[in-house]
This record gives sequence, structure tokens and C-alpha cells, in this order.
Amino acid sequence: MAESTGTATPDQIADHGDDGVRRRDFINIAAISAAGVGGLATIYPLVSQMAPSADVLAESSTEVDISAIEPGQAIKAVFRKQPLFVRRLTATEIEEANAVDVDTLRDPQTLTERTKEGHEDMLITMGVCTHLGCVPLGAGEGEVKGEFGGYFCPCHGSHYDTAARIRKGPAPKNLEVPEYEFTSDTVIQVG
Repeated sequence: MAESTGTATPDQIADHGDDGVRRRDFINIAAISAAGVGGLATIYPLVSQMAPSADVLAESSTEVDISAIEPGQAIKAVFRKQPLFVRRLTATEIEEANAVDVDTLRDPQTLTERTKEGHEDMLITMGVCTHLGCVPLGAGEGEVKGEFGGYFCPCHGSHYDTAARIRKGPAPKNLEVPEYEFTSDTVIQVG
């Protein structure tokens, strides 16, 4: 029998090193995998709680049926808890809006820029004055429409024309036109 002298041969060292590296690699991979799974288990609830709730998602868009709106008439709807004005312009109102010199406006926009192609008679705006957030009059039956036939804000006296562009008063900008599209000839989807 051979005596053990306590020193290992180079073959024994190489074999021992290969076995150690393989075990160490497995332990590292297992530890990293366990940490990854633990990290995901921790992060997922934190991220998912930031997702919008069902009631918020329900208010993210609004459909409005415009089939019953007659020329010269406007309706009020609600979009994201704010008033939305939907107005069908008459041919005369369209002519008046197009006749205005855009360079004279505080917030220069043409009627074409504020409506969709093929639907220039439908004006969709947020019903919130751009001065301090009051709700202008002019969308309801018999309400004051201001000096320019559009909308009038009773809080501080801003006057908007038929294209909902600011013409007089302290409001700095036109009534906002939200993102919207026609889903059919009689229905718009806002948002």
C-alpha cells in the first residue's frame, strides 16, 4: 500500500478543483435564482398597487352620441369629472369663425385646427375656462353666450367666439380641445 504523505498530486488537485467549481457554480446559480424570485415577489405588489383602479379606467374615455344635436345646439357631457361641451355649428357660425383674422387672436387657431376633417361643424371642447377654471355659459338652452356668440365665463368676464377661442377678458387661452375621434358618424369617443 502506498503511504499518504499529505501532499496531493497535480491530478488530484485538478479533479478536486473541477468538482469544487461545479458545486460552487450550482450554489451561485441557485442563490441568484432564489434572490431573483424573492425580488419579484417583493416588487410585484408594489408596482401593481400603482396601476389605475377600475373606476379611473372607466373615466379615462367617454362616448357621446351626437346624432340628436341640431345645428346651433350644444350639449354638456362629463369627461374625467369635468364638463365637456359638444356643439354643432351652423353654416353661419362656421363662416363667422373662418372670417376672423387669426393674427388678431390672443391664442391663434383656425376653426379647422380645432375640429376634425370632414366634421368641421362639430366642435368638442372642455367646459373649463382657461383663466381660473370656472364653467362658462353658452352650452345650455337660454344661457348667455357672450359678445361673440360662443361662451361666456361669468366669474371674470371672458368671452369666447363660436369656435371657443378667447376674444375678450382675462382668459389666456382658447377652451381646450381634448383628444377625440369619431367612432361612427353619430358617436365620438373622447380620451
